[in-house]
Amino acid sequence: MNFSPLPTGISLQNKIALVTGASAGIGNAISRSLAEHGAHLVLLDRDARVQELAQHFSREFRPSIGLVADVTQTAQIQDAVQQAQAEFGRIDILVNNAGVGPLNPVEITSDQAWDFTIAVNLRGPFVCSREVGKLMIEQRYGRIVTIASQASVVAIEGHAAYCASKAALVGLTKVLALEWGKYGITANCVSPTVVLTELGAIAWGGEKGEALKKEIPVGRFAEPIEVANAVLFLASDAAGMISGENLMIDGGYTIH
Repeated sequence: MNFSPLPTGISLQNKIALVTGASAGIGNAISRSLAEHGAHLVLLDRDARVQELAQHFSREFRPSIGLVADVTQTAQIQDAVQQAQAEFGRIDILVNNAGVGPLNPVEITSDQAWDFTIAVNLRGPFVCSREVGKLMIEQRYGRIVTIASQASVVAIEGHAAYCASKAALVGLTKVLALEWGKYGITANCVSPTVVLTELGAIAWGGEKGEALKKEIPVGRFAEPIEVANAVLFLASDAAGMISGENLMIDGGYTIH
């Protein structure tokens, strides 16, 4: 799908944006959208392909860097932030996108699965926000956008750890907005339904996917660009008065 235009005035010209989980899926779409609208990118992922992606964006758009790091490892995040600051001098936008979703009924969810989900989906965004937030406080400017989920506001069978982690992200985001608003920093969540990434299309194909679509008023799943456009808006100065919010991109799924 081609990237759709946004209203005149949505520009990230010369902004520096750090995106976690950037190498594929939603993270890739977000990164491309930010780059298309003027941002220099700091792409972070456990997958070394993120370096090739950064080189591609540098050729197609403007200088960007790719850093291999695990969001559950504080030292790696601190090092990545330092590298970004050394390269660009600042970080204006943080997109907390990296996430996992192992699914099991509560009674067979292991401690290891729970801890891993919380570490990636909640601790990772907390550490990234804390470390990048220190720079944003000094700058007196920042935009933090965190990818949560429709699972942040409704219960979904088999998603105990996932729902808990995503609901907690919304709580964390509200506190960031409250504490850091005085520094010119906004913090918001974006909460999609199923998104038709390569993996999403496979996981939600067939009868299971068709059944879920019937529960979504618009009758379909989201495209990656639709999530990316929401992130782009919240990361821009056009959304400067929006903070502490959880924007649902779910086709109406959570209204009933």
